[in-house]
Amino acid sequence: MKYEAVIGLEIHVQLNAATKLFCDCPNRPGDEPNRNICPVCLWLPGVFPQLSREALEKGVLACLALNCVIQPESAFDQKVYYYPDLPKGYQLSQHHKPLARNGWVDIVAADGQVKRLRIHHVHLEEDVAKLLHETEGRTPISLVDFNRAGTPLIEIVSEPDMRDPHDAMEYIKALRDQLRYTGSAECSLEQGTLRVDANVSLRPLGSKALNTKVEIKNMNAIRNVGDAIAYEITRQTECLEKGEPIVMHTRLWDPEKKVTTPMRAKFEGPCVPDPSVARIVIDDAWLEAVRQRLPEMPAHKAARFMDAYALTAEEAAAVSAERDLSEFFEAVVAHALPPRKVAGWIAGQLFSALKERNRSVGETRLTAARFAELLNLVEREVINTQAAREVLIRLLDSDAPLEEIVEKGGFRQISDTTDLEALVQRVLADHPADVQDFRNGNPKVLGFLMGQAMKTSQGKANPKLLKEMLAKRLG
Repeated sequence: MKYEAVIGLEIHVQLNAATKLFCDCPNRPGDEPNRNICPVCLWLPGVFPQLSREALEKGVLACLALNCVIQPESAFDQKVYYYPDLPKGYQLSQHHKPLARNGWVDIVAADGQVKRLRIHHVHLEEDVAKLLHETEGRTPISLVDFNRAGTPLIEIVSEPDMRDPHDAMEYIKALRDQLRYTGSAECSLEQGTLRVDANVSLRPLGSKALNTKVEIKNMNAIRNVGDAIAYEITRQTECLEKGEPIVMHTRLWDPEKKVTTPMRAKFEGPCVPDPSVARIVIDDAWLEAVRQRLPEMPAHKAARFMDAYALTAEEAAAVSAERDLSEFFEAVVAHALPPRKVAGWIAGQLFSALKERNRSVGETRLTAARFAELLNLVEREVINTQAAREVLIRLLDSDAPLEEIVEKGGFRQISDTTDLEALVQRVLADHPADVQDFRNGNPKVLGFLMGQAMKTSQGKANPKLLKEMLAKRLG
């Protein structure tokens, strides 16, 4: 029998509001443990939580970016369960009346077709404290850090529309890009500001049934989400083929062994209306004011880039995925540089350099004007592409004039024909067998000799002139 996977994701996103959801403590979970705490986020008896207006606004902005319908009235419930990271015995969440419903994001599925994935609802909730498991001597101990307690979250619950790991990974990327554009969240799986739980079940191909699902946790990278889902599909398929029932439970993803392992039975505690937090009532005027703050979103911006700058779909998608880079792109193009060349440098060189250093362009010394100046040097053949890549790295951390960086680093391109002719003669003399191989009809040798010449010039030779001279000398 052939089976079809049914996948839904529950994604917690930490809102980057200045304070926690129900008190004025700083929203900085990474600070020294238990520094940002008060009676409210310690959940001491007798306190009254006050909802953060900023967190609500950022939550609504995020929901609008996900094409959700904001509910005119929402309210908090007590999600009851007991765990050491939740000493008051319940978490304030919106179970019965969530903030928003019926959203969607579009992805490109594995078959290349656009696929719309629905969002069931988005609700606000407070985060719980964080458990730290350490050892004291040989004794294992568990500590509790309350900095995270009360951090404002939205939980985004998808419909079970995904059918393979590709769908799930593209859904997370699309959702992350949308939310980052609004400025309401950082959305980093690695830093824990975006956390994904995946629900996976199988059904006979062609069936509409929703069968018993298994939840997977502990995935701190998008690639891990894809790998964990792929493993779980295989595991459940093998169980069904052996006649073993699928039991509802939660499993942990082990990224080193690349397996899921049983964690605990699935437990759903009761959710009862909370009497301490006022219900949220949103009127049309307030909602419209928040909607006006929504920026141009990635898909619209990519379409505009294709129209205004004649970028390909791939180029437009690459430079519009991150809001800061898309604005950087337009600022550089304003310096009268070819848009496709600028897009290629941003997507191919700058993006990689920033990713390696885990920084945004705004966290570097690089400005659009200096990046444009660098590309102008390449256009004028003052430096070649290889040298420009190295200069770009230096520009990330330096305010020194570009000409000074080029001269001090010896990056200026060798375009003098006398110098290049001497270089060509030297390389041909050093590789007589390869020269003969080329003249016997092997054209690939030209690439090898080009590489040797560039290496000898320490990457400074003008590659266009060098290739012309090499080809001429080889006959």
